[in-house]
Amino acid sequence: MPTASTSLQIETAMNSFEIGQELTAVTMGIDQFERRQPAERSLLGGDGLVPIYLGNDLVAARDYSDNGAIRDDLARLDAAVTDLPEGARKVFLQGMLKSVRVAVRMLSGASPSFEEKVADLVGAPTGREDPALIEDARSKVDALLKKAGFASGSLIERVQAWEAARAIPADKLEDVFRDLMAEAKARTDKLIFDTGDYDMALNPIRGAMYTARCNFKEGKMDLNFDLSFTRASLKHLVCHEVYPGHSTQLLYTKAEVEAGNAPADALLITTDAITGCVQEGIGDQGAHLIDFVEDDDDLIHLELRRVRSAAQTSAAWMLMVEGVHAETVADYLRTTAMGQEAWVQGRLRMAAHPFRGPFIASYWAGNESVRRVRERVTQEQWPSFLTTLFGRANSPASLEMFPQVAA
Repeated sequence: MPTASTSLQIETAMNSFEIGQELTAVTMGIDQFERRQPAERSLLGGDGLVPIYLGNDLVAARDYSDNGAIRDDLARLDAAVTDLPEGARKVFLQGMLKSVRVAVRMLSGASPSFEEKVADLVGAPTGREDPALIEDARSKVDALLKKAGFASGSLIERVQAWEAARAIPADKLEDVFRDLMAEAKARTDKLIFDTGDYDMALNPIRGAMYTARCNFKEGKMDLNFDLSFTRASLKHLVCHEVYPGHSTQLLYTKAEVEAGNAPADALLITTDAITGCVQEGIGDQGAHLIDFVEDDDDLIHLELRRVRSAAQTSAAWMLMVEGVHAETVADYLRTTAMGQEAWVQGRLRMAAHPFRGPFIASYWAGNESVRRVRERVTQEQWPSFLTTLFGRANSPASLEMFPQVAA
């Protein structure tokens, strides 16, 4: 295993790849320092700042015994980044360092405002999402449901009727999951990246504040069985968590770093920092990226997800900034987002978490960022876009500078 010095020394100007190497060592040092803290005193419950890291054999964590040394190394990296030429790479590194500094402050006991956390830790826009945008998505759900034969009752009643009619029986979920995994993997291997023999098992859980999770280390897709799932919603989760989402991006970035094509900080894509927006955006755009939108049910779910993603962002802001009572926010999620009760309660719990709460905004911000770039990329640019999207660490700001590349 490579070794890491106890502090960062910069005597000459570093190039982009050298900065990436140092940034990775420092960030993983923060991760390891945090994991050594007692779980009851940790904002992250002992999980670390980088939940999944595939670079242990590539870049070792710097050894830290106090936050002062961490802050000193981040300041030195800030100075090194200042000397880089203007462009997407500099924009990403500046955003990442700002994000990590906020994380270090929080892990050291500081309490930045929710607004600061959304803007600087997550890298997402602040405030509620545009109500007109949410209503437009709801109107599209309305039209699609009528087209599918669900025309009687209020919109929420018709959404519930559609979800009930399309719900996969619990004893059939495994079979549908395996079918969707096989098709999504085939499309991903052909269109994005050859994932080799990688696979992930379905792992039923209950009581979680999330719908599904990429448990990469154990090869499992955790799925919250407190919720019911349609084929369309389960397909989205397969695309988000596995093919071509989180698992695929992890495999892709490691291959790019090993080949010397990407800076080492591509290994930091799962950091609870500004990289999260694009990571979640890849997941939410996954079905589009592998051309896996097949039927009216998929279209209904896509628009429902837009409603819910935008609404949960507004709900978190209402709860944490505007001081709206939790039950009023819950009613907003029930009526506007038309979400199942376990989802509503999970969103409230996540929003109130002192560290993870602002990351609710990463789903909508990331989806919109990846979507905007995907929709304007030309056929000739597509291969380069995929390499940039999957094989490099990005913030929304650096990604939207494509065809400039943050590497």
